[in-house]
Amino acid sequence: MGWSKDPGPTYLAGRLPAIFVRGGMKELSIFIDESGDFGEYAKHSPYYIISMVMHDQVVDISAEITKLNDSLNYMGYGDEQAIHTEPLIRREEPYKFFEPNERRALFSKLFYFAMACDIKYKSFIYRKTEYEIALKLSERMERDITGFIIDNYAYFQSFERVILYYDNGQHELSSILNKVFSAQLVNYDMRRVFPNQYKLFQVADLICTLELLRVKTEHQDLSNSEKKIFHSKRDLKKDFMKGIRKKEFT
Repeated sequence: MGWSKDPGPTYLAGRLPAIFVRGGMKELSIFIDESGDFGEYAKHSPYYIISMVMHDQVVDISAEITKLNDSLNYMGYGDEQAIHTEPLIRREEPYKFFEPNERRALFSKLFYFAMACDIKYKSFIYRKTEYEIALKLSERMERDITGFIIDNYAYFQSFERVILYYDNGQHELSSILNKVFSAQLVNYDMRRVFPNQYKLFQVADLICTLELLRVKTEHQDLSNSEKKIFHSKRDLKKDFMKGIRKKEFT
């Protein structure tokens, strides 16, 4: 179907109610983000990760959005500002002058929002050294996402419409998503969004970061920047990783 220009009257920017079912139509929203790129292996980018956050719009999360917005406003971090977790950890803009406890607080608030919401997620993780060229990586992604839909076809077919939300950050991933979902689902649409518009898109970013931290810490210790936020691998697992896995699509 390609990109829809109309974002639709769903839960935009966390300000409108989380539920809007047109004429009783049952809709599944899927928020998608990625970590990494399609370029060759580099030490700073050894993995490519895709995370999909699924939300049945029948389930109202407006109370959770309001609670998150209120807590962000209390911190002085406007609720219309997106939380970008990787720059947050690395103390990059716009977090350059935030203290470690402030950055951990922002990360934690988004995490507990995710835990409070009735959502599911699925992540796909690729070590780039295993693929000689980007085409091979793309082909593997297509197979994996296709297999995920086929294995859970009854779930996806239980919705009258499935809408993907992606920021079109990487053209290659946009093409793969459009190709796979349009081939497998007739009730499919795809919409371009901006991160500050949807809290659940920010949750997809959060999950990408946690999945990246999980695979990194299997082989090495936390970086100095990561230690300032998570303290240790043990604390990271106990405080964040163990909880988020409860939301994983099974």
